[in-house]
Amino acid sequence: MSQTPDAPEGPRFAQTYDEVSEALLSRWPETRLEPSLDRIEAFTELLGDPQRAYQVVHLTGTNGKTSTSRMIDTLLRALDLRTGRFTSPHVEKMSERICLDGEPLSDDDFVRAFNDVAPYTHLVDESQEHPLSFFETVVGMAYAAFADAPVDVAVVEVGMGGSWDATNVVDAQVAVVLPIAVDHAQYLGDTAVEIAREKAGIVKPGGYAVLAQQTPEVAAVLLERAAEVGATVVREGMEFGVVNRVPAVGGQMVSIQGLRARFDDLFLPLHGAHQAQNAAVALASVEALLGDRALDEELVRAAFAEFTSPGRLEVVRRSPTIVLDAAHNPHGAEATAAALEDSFTFDPLVGVIGVMGDKDHEGVLAAFEPHMEHLVVTQNSTPRSMPAEALAVAAREVFGDDRVSVVPDLAAAIDHAAALAEVGQAFSGGVGAGAVLVTGSVVTVGEARAMIRPGGRGRGDGGGER
Repeated sequence: MSQTPDAPEGPRFAQTYDEVSEALLSRWPETRLEPSLDRIEAFTELLGDPQRAYQVVHLTGTNGKTSTSRMIDTLLRALDLRTGRFTSPHVEKMSERICLDGEPLSDDDFVRAFNDVAPYTHLVDESQEHPLSFFETVVGMAYAAFADAPVDVAVVEVGMGGSWDATNVVDAQVAVVLPIAVDHAQYLGDTAVEIAREKAGIVKPGGYAVLAQQTPEVAAVLLERAAEVGATVVREGMEFGVVNRVPAVGGQMVSIQGLRARFDDLFLPLHGAHQAQNAAVALASVEALLGDRALDEELVRAAFAEFTSPGRLEVVRRSPTIVLDAAHNPHGAEATAAALEDSFTFDPLVGVIGVMGDKDHEGVLAAFEPHMEHLVVTQNSTPRSMPAEALAVAAREVFGDDRVSVVPDLAAAIDHAAALAEVGQAFSGGVGAGAVLVTGSVVTVGEARAMIRPGGRGRGDGGGER
């Protein structure tokens, strides 16, 4: 077949992390999609189909995939199982996408994982109409690294959609479908039902389908797919779910009905009803994978207390409090806003928002407007970021002129918001403390996290978000 002109040049081995990053970023970006599994199937076949060497829990959905993946990973490791985890996008560093036993690959291991597959990438490039993309290459790296480790279970998050996502060369024993809403409409469809048809493609014959709560129309699509392939279905709100939850200092106390037992008074160090629901899905997913093996309550209790999810309602500074949350679509923003009301008493709350140009920024702004005293509009460093001035036009329509500031530089925007929060608190007379919420994009949050946290790793290696 003819080779496209933007295919990377011949195979070469990398010596450093930066060289790997450069080589990966020279490939098709994650946002350039050609719906086919031909390239990734050819790639994994050349690699010896490493994805067949371990059990797989495969996750899709509009929001909550990364948090739930991390929870599943933690529970599996508590069972003394060796795990691999593939997530996307990364928050600060590209190597976060490939984790072994809960930890991202070191720079040296990331270089090794790339060099192990690099010769085969170019064989695929030469045999296919289009070259391997950035995302396809990293998926191949992850699957090979997991087989090489070797892991017992891989927890794999789709990049986008399901059926045509490069991760979907696995035959997962457990397919997890988190709540589905409209996102990536230009790629997946304009309605949740259309998107559900694409995401349902990860449900495989003979496996489990663990379904978070869905609208009736979306649920019907997922149940139809499960029936077609003979998958066993377990549903939040029916076979499992959150029994009750109470906000607590540093998180919440939850009781969850699992598939085989009820687990009461678990401390979950994450905020919001959506995270309690994610935890219930994670617990049911592990129970489904284990089959008849029961989970010990104390093991579950200890694992829950270790759950983390960087960049998801993460408090990274005090006085004033700065919270990071990667909500980048209306569904995610609504969950974040509800969690803020549920778990915090910020007064005032000042927002810092930078979004990608292809996202529903109007919907995100509308979700946050009732909860923010003031909004500082900014942008992240990537070419896909919506210019701050353009975002400000929409923000003024939602918030009004007096409640919007424009500070294109992210660091300066955070400083400006912190000052507003401190001044606002002094004059508000409220019972809460002033705070800043940085949100709108995984990239925006990743760059802010690197700026604020001591020893932040920086996010200059690209890769972006889908």
